[in-house]
Amino acid sequence: MSSTVGARLGLIGVAAGGSAALLLAAFGFEYIGGLAPCQMCIWQRWPHAAAIAFGVLAFLLPGAARWIAVLGLLAALTTAGIGVFHAGVEWGFWEGITACAGGGDVGSLSSTDLMAQIMDAPLVRCDQVPWSLFGISMAGWNALVSFFLAGLWLQAVRA
Repeated sequence: MSSTVGARLGLIGVAAGGSAALLLAAFGFEYIGGLAPCQMCIWQRWPHAAAIAFGVLAFLLPGAARWIAVLGLLAALTTAGIGVFHAGVEWGFWEGITACAGGGDVGSLSSTDLMAQIMDAPLVRCDQVPWSLFGISMAGWNALVSFFLAGLWLQAVRA
């Protein structure tokens, strides 16, 4: 393996690891801290999952690592963009989504079971900040860290 490929894979490993850390933190806030995510929080998780997959794929196919890094860069920029949009909604700069999101197959539930599921579900608004550090919400931190990770992916593309 050439030093260029090794450097590229090292950057990819750090960038994908950063996405893994952010995703683990999000799950920690949800399952340990009890902070249920809103719909936009969920949207921010998917590109991190993709970036992790791209990182693994790059190690499996080191000859294609440069092009895989392009995909990782796009994933990091996507979650950063969603994070900026979400933070803007939290700050009241613009209106967020208005649709209600739900999951699962509700067609097979009785009306009593459906009502119980609805009543037990937490109401999570995208324009409320459930946690912040130094005045920056989780969405804001996701955007900042994801832009940093995008820089690592970009360095991997250029390596």
